[in-house]
Amino acid sequence: MNPTGFCYQRGKVVLEAKQVTKEYRLGQERVQALSSVDFAAGQGDFVVINGPSGSGKSTLLNLLSLIDRPTRGEVLLDGKPTSSLPEGRLADLRKTRIGLVFQSFNLVPVLSAWENAEYPLLLQRVPRSERRERLQAMLSAVGLQGLENRRPDELSGGQRQRVAIARALISEPMIILADEPTANLDSATGAQVMGLLRDLNEQHCVLFIVVTHDPAVTDYAERTINIRDGQLHAGDEHVATVTAS
Repeated sequence: MNPTGFCYQRGKVVLEAKQVTKEYRLGQERVQALSSVDFAAGQGDFVVINGPSGSGKSTLLNLLSLIDRPTRGEVLLDGKPTSSLPEGRLADLRKTRIGLVFQSFNLVPVLSAWENAEYPLLLQRVPRSERRERLQAMLSAVGLQGLENRRPDELSGGQRQRVAIARALISEPMIILADEPTANLDSATGAQVMGLLRDLNEQHCVLFIVVTHDPAVTDYAERTINIRDGQLHAGDEHVATVTAS
């Protein structure tokens, strides 16, 4: 297997939210964060969900990544419902089918770039020879040749985010969900990271969903969903109502 050559069938719908509502209890009150959201994205899409703090985008990301469950409605992964699955099964899906990129990188400080990127493969018990092959190819693909042995505190912000991207992709997932991937980067470095994400999206046909408050990130989108003033819009089409984050 070519570790950087994995590619999925472009266009197949792989992630859906059907009439998804999310409510939280605050004291004696129930706060509705998402109301009857419908969303679908296909393999190879590059979707940006754009909105300010408090708009509901973080809630939506948590549901799409299977970190949280909807109060009502259903999230489907590859056409299969997930809301009633046990926690262990959801964890397995997150390890093998979904890659996550965080704004704070979430790297282990005492591990090298190589070791941070390798960690998901260790959890999956991938044989050592295959781990080495995948890691060499993936770290090269994200531009970290020669930096494999550096710890996070020896890397720049952009380099740390590249490690996080390599870690997210190393399991060859169907979907990458990126939460504010440029928030801790200067504009030039942020543009480099977004360019890298687009290149990887095109190479591997992985579905990328990027959540951001930065309008500049929408320049990289094939499709933009805007969350503003309590409403979720795809272009000019009203999709759903969102009332809190």
